[in-house]
Amino acid sequence: MSATGLSDPRAASALRAAQMYYLQDMTMDAIARELSTSRSSVSRLLSHARETGLVEIQIHQPQGQELQLEETIRARFGIAAHVVPTPKNLSDVERFERVAMSAARLLPLYFDSNMTLGIGWGSTLDAISRHLPRKETHNTTVVQLNGAGNTFTTGIDYASEILQRFGQAFGSGIQQFPVPAFFDDPLTKEAMWRERSMRRVLDLQARADVVVFGLGSPFAEVPSRVYIGGYLSRDDYRSLREDNVVGDIATVFYRQDGTWQDIELNARATGPAFGVLGRVARRICVVSGVQKLASLRGAIATGLVTDLVLDEHLAEHLVDR
Repeated sequence: MSATGLSDPRAASALRAAQMYYLQDMTMDAIARELSTSRSSVSRLLSHARETGLVEIQIHQPQGQELQLEETIRARFGIAAHVVPTPKNLSDVERFERVAMSAARLLPLYFDSNMTLGIGWGSTLDAISRHLPRKETHNTTVVQLNGAGNTFTTGIDYASEILQRFGQAFGSGIQQFPVPAFFDDPLTKEAMWRERSMRRVLDLQARADVVVFGLGSPFAEVPSRVYIGGYLSRDDYRSLREDNVVGDIATVFYRQDGTWQDIELNARATGPAFGVLGRVARRICVVSGVQKLASLRGAIATGLVTDLVLDEHLAEHLVDR
């Protein structure tokens, strides 16, 4: 348990309640009596302790008894998988939220002081950002991986809100990437990438220690923002169909066999090239819903995924030959 921020009376009460509950095995009723408060107040204090990082809960599976799905994914694809238990009768929206919450709880295990975290904006990262527990770090930066502007909006407010939540959760500085998601002309992108102001952000992205991304897909019940936010024209959709695209990572598109270099729209995309992204040590993919199976298989084929957070139903389909 952490003892930071105890100048706040509520934090001090939350820590005391957490110590009695987790370390002394006291019931919430017994804690309520000792603190002269209600059981519901104790429950709120314990929730506050978890949300603010006073308490960090880890589940350790018995050695040699890892979930079979995780073992299979590791053996077959060389990926460290975290399979989120999800009943099959859940809607894709509920499944999506559970996976996002699990990813948010896992991220503090991988991101620490003196590190840079790269994030791709979108529906998945937005959901993760809303569930992040607090973990105080030092000398850390959260950097946006791809532009968010289009012909209707700069996208700054949307992307900034996600970045701000990550920054607040980890006490990190944030670095926006104020460019469109796609340039109209590849030559404009090439010229912008030569600017020193852009080079600084691009270099920061390339030096990231951890990146977190969802998988864009036109087939998911929870729509990927790039496909519903006015980022793509009819000509763009036609181009993606002709190139047999199954998904995107930070607005860089790929096929089911993992190829991406010759996809026409990628010449205008502002997300990091997969050759750059592949040099990051830990690359965490968060995905849910069986509709994203083709996108997931393609993402694995790119070789970018080192860690995978996914729902149980999707994991079963992934390992089903």
